[in-house]
Amino acid sequence: MPIPTNDNPNAVLFGTAYLGSVRYYAALLRAGSNAVIDTGERVGRHSWMHNHCRIMGANGLQLLTVPVEHIDAVGGLTVRDLRISAHGDWKRVHWGAIFSAYGKTPFFEYAEDDLRAVYDREYKWLIDFNMALHSMVVDFLDLPIEAKAVDCGSGVAVGAIDMRGKIGGKKRDTVDWIADVPYYSVWGDRHGFVPGLSILDLLMNCGRESLFILHKMLNWILI
Repeated sequence: MPIPTNDNPNAVLFGTAYLGSVRYYAALLRAGSNAVIDTGERVGRHSWMHNHCRIMGANGLQLLTVPVEHIDAVGGLTVRDLRISAHGDWKRVHWGAIFSAYGKTPFFEYAEDDLRAVYDREYKWLIDFNMALHSMVVDFLDLPIEAKAVDCGSGVAVGAIDMRGKIGGKKRDTVDWIADVPYYSVWGDRHGFVPGLSILDLLMNCGRESLFILHKMLNWILI
């Protein structure tokens, strides 16, 4: 798989993610201004990350799932057709899980209001909810990521690097230009370092030091 570099002017395509993984954000950081989040990505077997994320709490790993409804879509189902289900009390459940997992972390009180504002807002479509959370993460961590949300349609531009379905999914990915770098966690003594968690885990535990962690995950390829 090609490595996105500053010398490569081509687009790097990503799928949308619900509070995407630390590795997902390392890849976005590497892509920089060339990153594109495809709102027209087909829904299929790689769609787990669109509405799932993993966090770490006192009792270990916890999976959060945004319930979605599929609508009839001409030409096939894409992520822009995923509508958030109005049934259930998932927002309260998710916020309770986040508070329980990260309420005592060093940076929860600083991020709480901005994060809670996204959860308190009503979103009809999953892509809009995901992009609001993505913007909150990028702004809070001051990440030099300028990912554009674009409907790429049925085609991929010639020369584009396609990361959709290759990183941040249910199973451990094989992207070999990203290294897993341990970082401080309030639950580290109890559960050790667990890769593949949501960027929320890094944000809450490390704050703006997260940028240095993400760079460390990439710097080894520059040697």
